[in-house]
Amino acid sequence: MDKNKCCNKDRGIGGQAVIEGVMMRGKNMYALSVRTPDKSIKTVKEKIKPASEKYSFLKWPIIRGVVAFVDSLVTGMKVTMKSAELAGLDDIEYDKESKFERWLEKKFGDKLADYLIYFSVCISIIFCVALFIVLPTLLGGLINNSFLGGNVSTRGAIESVIKIIIFLGYMILISQMKDIKRVFMYHGAEHKTINCFESGKELTIENVRNSTRFHKRCGTSFLVIVLIISIIVFFFVPFTNVMTRIIARLLLLPVISGLSYEVIKWAGKHDNFIVNLVSAPGVATQIITTKEPDDEMIEVAIKSLKAVLDEESQNDNK
Repeated sequence: MDKNKCCNKDRGIGGQAVIEGVMMRGKNMYALSVRTPDKSIKTVKEKIKPASEKYSFLKWPIIRGVVAFVDSLVTGMKVTMKSAELAGLDDIEYDKESKFERWLEKKFGDKLADYLIYFSVCISIIFCVALFIVLPTLLGGLINNSFLGGNVSTRGAIESVIKIIIFLGYMILISQMKDIKRVFMYHGAEHKTINCFESGKELTIENVRNSTRFHKRCGTSFLVIVLIISIIVFFFVPFTNVMTRIIARLLLLPVISGLSYEVIKWAGKHDNFIVNLVSAPGVATQIITTKEPDDEMIEVAIKSLKAVLDEESQNDNK
């Protein structure tokens, strides 16, 4: 059991909850399983070819974290759109296409979907930067200058508190949406299934149901680590000018995301007091972003993980 547990953790299985389904990702491919409108489970697979295989420097510490972050955003958007299609959301009838939509299809053809994914990722990044970097910097500067005399140290502390409030408030707010609640239940199914696998137990609905829904390598934990490291780093940025502070934060963001990746990677491979202490804030936040799934959701997650394990097992035997 202990040997299987060790080996299974080394497999580095990750995942993502999507619309009515779960995506599980291995080293060489991912599998997406979705509960279709007729209540069956549809699974699609796709091979992964990381950019680091072509450019070895992309495997360097810190840099690999930035690459992994961008790759996860692109892949996440791609599987989310695919899950919507498999879940039957594309069957909803819409009004007649506009001239602009027809022009886009004519201009870009089969590449339109890829361009839309990249565009959506860019919009997501801009939104996050505006919400979690620009807004706290502006509000922190305003409050500090208006009430606390413009002290640099207090400005950093105020910005940190504002970031935490915005982050937790945003998570709690979206968790109240009906569709997001179901995604968070699938998120719980994803974690439970991976935890069951990494513990060396057989992938059955009962074993998965009895596993914890919290995991140290979760995307939520990554975001929390990014938040914590950014608070520590930005606290010591000495600039008082608002625009200079924003620019400095943007320039440091890739470094922070890279460092956060290394922390998550380290935490996923170890289990001791220090690791648990570092992982605690991210795991605690998963109380919001994961919910207890039903057995049908667990079945979908198991199907997705088994598809990855079967495919990679076949590749290893070739």
